[in-house]
Order: sequence, then C-alpha cells, then structure tokens
Amino acid sequence: MAFYIALNDEANDLLASSSFALLVGMVLDQQIPMERAFIAPHLLAQRIGGELTPQHLLDMDMAEIEKVFGEKPALHRFPASMAKRVVEVARIVSDTYDGDAGAIWREAKDGDDLMKRLTSLPGFGKDKARIFIALLGKQVGLEVPGWQQACDPFGNEGTFMSVADIIDAESMTQVRNFKQAMKAAKK
Repeated sequence: MAFYIALNDEANDLLASSSFALLVGMVLDQQIPMERAFIAPHLLAQRIGGELTPQHLLDMDMAEIEKVFGEKPALHRFPASMAKRVVEVARIVSDTYDGDAGAIWREAKDGDDLMKRLTSLPGFGKDKARIFIALLGKQVGLEVPGWQQACDPFGNEGTFMSVADIIDAESMTQVRNFKQAMKAAKK
C-alpha cells in the first residue's frame, strides 16, 4: 500500500508501514489541513528520536511530549491538547490492543464492531470513524465484513469526499473541491 496523503514520501512510507502512525494522523486530522495532519506522525517520530510507538510515547514525560508537539512548526493548531489526545490513544492501544494499533481493525468482527472500537477512541466521532474505516477499506485492504455499510457514504467507490479517496494529486484536488463546496453550502 502506498499513500499520497502527507505529500511527503517519507511521511507516506511511515503511514504505510505503521498502523499507529496512520491512527495518529487520523487523530490529528481536525481543524488543520489533512496533509499537515498526516505528515505530523513523521515529524513526531523525528522529534522524539526514535520509532513512533505507543510505548515510546508512554515512556516519555507528558511535558516533553507537549514541548515536542509545540516545536515550530507545531504539529497541530492546538499542540498541547492534541499531544494529550495522542497519548490517550497510545494508552488505549497499549492497554487494550497490546500495543498493536492495527489490531483495532484486524480483530474487529464486523463493520459495526469496528465502528464501536473507533468511536471509543478520544477524538473519534462517528464521521471521523466512518472516514477512517473508508481509508482502511479503500487503501489498506480492510477485510472486515460490512465495512462499506459502516462507513457509508465514505466507502462508496468513485467518490472524492475525504482523505480515504486521496491517491494522487488529482484526487487531492477533487477532495479539496468537494470540501470547499460543502463549506460553502453550509454558509
């Protein structure tokens, strides 16, 4: 699997090779541009000087993690609160899934179970969970029965609604256009 989300080859490689990095990118994907959210796990790994794992974050002092999130360029618009949220997710992944973020989706019984698992994570409302399920289904090869129904309409083929649909520059533009049209319609 190859990603295009972060607009940086090394960051995209990390997203493809680390389920936890992909999950962290999704946690951060709010109130900032999506490519900034998904490059953040790569920047975080560089700043902590090692592999981005739940245990690595849990072994660090919270004040140090907040400092790392706030270094320029900040990893998020709200670095302190998002640092805490990422550490909360790391703790859940460590305690509930034995440190394996991918177990969240690999071990789900069906789409409804996966939705419950994701919405139990800090920062994951129903829409974010649906988008993440669509990303897993469309780009990671998710094999959970009923995933498309669980993430409707984001799992539909041929759509350009979310990060789940970004595979190249053209699809990035189409997703941006869709999001701009949705914002304009709300005004």
